[in-house]
Amino acid sequence: MAVCAAEVPSIGCPSDGQAGPMEVPPATTIQVPIPEEAARQLAYYRWTGGIGILAPRGWHCFDRYGSSGDALMVSAKPLDLARGIDGPAVELNRSLGDTSGRFTVARIAARVFPAAATFVADVTREFAVPSSDYPTGPYPADSLVYKSKTAVEYRTPAESEGLGTQTLLKKNASPIEGVAILTGDSPPDLFLVAIRLPREMAALTRIIVDQVEREAK
Repeated sequence: MAVCAAEVPSIGCPSDGQAGPMEVPPATTIQVPIPEEAARQLAYYRWTGGIGILAPRGWHCFDRYGSSGDALMVSAKPLDLARGIDGPAVELNRSLGDTSGRFTVARIAARVFPAAATFVADVTREFAVPSSDYPTGPYPADSLVYKSKTAVEYRTPAESEGLGTQTLLKKNASPIEGVAILTGDSPPDLFLVAIRLPREMAALTRIIVDQVEREAK
């Protein structure tokens, strides 16, 4: 059944990186195809660079960017990037395959995207990176659901290393869920999303992942 578009606040996030702090986009509203009940709990966080993600309303956000890509972080608590994120959070990472971000793309692709094996091999050969730096096969504790050859949803269990901890989210007593998506032709870019919500908000995880998958197409 189709879902009618609902209006959510669109929140501009501060950012800093290679070229210094960027102007914070003005607050506005956008229409997204999600249920009204979910829309009342969510906002769309974005930065000047264009990428954005749904996350609970009233949270703190920041984007860190550079030549390799960027990471948009939304957290229930004020962000301290030096310490990582140990509580509820939503993080959207974009790694660019034609810059120094290629190493992150190759590392994740080696784990979960066999279809990108040629790209991984090209990176190890061209940049003299030991193949041992890119172990193949999923993280042992992760559960994976493939949506296509270039998109996989995952769940990293509590107190475990996995796709979810390849972000600023640190392992703790709650699981991390999300999606990894390769986009574009060779070299591909990578979107890696990590979501850890409070238990009472757990149903919003599906809605956030669905929105990322729609926008990454």
